Amino acid sequence: MVLPVKSFSRAKSRLAAGLGPWRQELAHAFFLDTLWAVRNTEGVRTVVVVTADPLAASQAHTLGALVCPDAPDPDLNDAIRLGAAKCRSVGPEGPVAALTADLPGLRPRELEHVLGEARHHQRAFVADHTGEGTTVLTALTTSGISPAFGTDSAHRHASLGAFPVDMPSDCGIRLDVDTPEDLARVALRGVGPYTAALFRLRKARYPVAADPVQAVEGVQDVQGASATASS
Repeated sequence: MVLPVKSFSRAKSRLAAGLGPWRQELAHAFFLDTLWAVRNTEGVRTVVVVTADPLAASQAHTLGALVCPDAPDPDLNDAIRLGAAKCRSVGPEGPVAALTADLPGLRPRELEHVLGEARHHQRAFVADHTGEGTTVLTALTTSGISPAFGTDSAHRHASLGAFPVDMPSDCGIRLDVDTPEDLARVALRGVGPYTAALFRLRKARYPVAADPVQAVEGVQDVQGASATASS
């Protein structure tokens, strides 16, 4: 499993207007919840985190992942290719998957289901909740992953022959977070322990009416929703 991680100081720029420096903390929490879910998914043997962020690298080591250094200003597709090569160097050739690191609502059973379906196809992918982006890309060999992330990546991956694995649009594996509306959507469904803890901290710090995150409809209920994230 390859998990490319952008430096937290540069990540999630579309959240910056309403969140300021909390944007970095959210990017950090999203990464930890995504990695937590991956590490608890049955059948995932090796996790490679590709990052130039020293904190992400250190915590990846602590949580049992391998780390592949990335360029300071990385291209996502290049990072995935680096991670796939690292997987190839540390074990026998076999299936590989790349997963975006902004899936705080991901549940291990969702990822396990997707990986099981993907084994029947040379390449497969999961579209994000908009149907335009991609959250997961898989291949039966590390050399065959051929990432095409970016604008309209779901269409590009499909046009390159990858099979679309169908998952409900409201499940965590499709709920990547780029905007406050995305944040509200995943909060209603439930987030992992790291993002839930950050929401509790923000809720203690800001009244609902003054907090741009809490003000998005539904986010104030995240504490109750997050209780189901690890079930």
